[in-house]
Amino acid sequence: VREDGRVRSRAVMIAAGINEKGTREILGLQIGDTESEASWDVFFMELKQRGLDGVDLITSDQHGGLVKAVRTHFQGVTWQRCQTHFMRNILDASPKALRPEIKAHARTIFEAANEQIGRELLEKTIATFIDKAPKAMQVMEEGFDDATAVLALPADVRVRTRTTNAIERLNGELRRRERVIRIFPNRDSVLRLFGALLMEQDDKWTTGKKYVDLNAYHTWRRPQTK
Repeated sequence: VREDGRVRSRAVMIAAGINEKGTREILGLQIGDTESEASWDVFFMELKQRGLDGVDLITSDQHGGLVKAVRTHFQGVTWQRCQTHFMRNILDASPKALRPEIKAHARTIFEAANEQIGRELLEKTIATFIDKAPKAMQVMEEGFDDATAVLALPADVRVRTRTTNAIERLNGELRRRERVIRIFPNRDSVLRLFGALLMEQDDKWTTGKKYVDLNAYHTWRRPQTK
């Protein structure tokens, strides 16, 4: 963005959610100086001031500032570490020759029936690879709880909530349009373009088919809220 006669890199923060009907919504868009805890803090504060409540699960990557802001503004809400990003972290720490095998083991853990089984699979995986890939096993063990938070939810909703893949695809479309412009003349022009694209996407989600069936989730959630 061109500001004060100079071209500056800025962060665009976007939140999307799944409402009680199982339909996706764009919750908000904001431009920050950087993707810092302070920027996410302002963004989340604005979302809550506009009426966002009833949040039960937040899925994101492990960006330090983002996670800290989530825990500040949404206390008691479950944070799910994106399994796609977590898998990359595990594989980056793995010897190349072992990556396919470790990936298969990690996927089995992510798809476990429940947390107890997932932990048992984790222990077996660590026992298998601890000598050959100690760094990868350390990453896997340290991130297990956050990356498998969705195992506490009904199986019907896990696939849609365990990664940030859906919003990454949305980000990819915004980047595709942004590359054409390259340099925005000001922040308002960013908001006009991205805002229009996100409004169009929100309309498609609202009028399209349901993103996830939440019947099992509501049944599971009901006794916990009494």
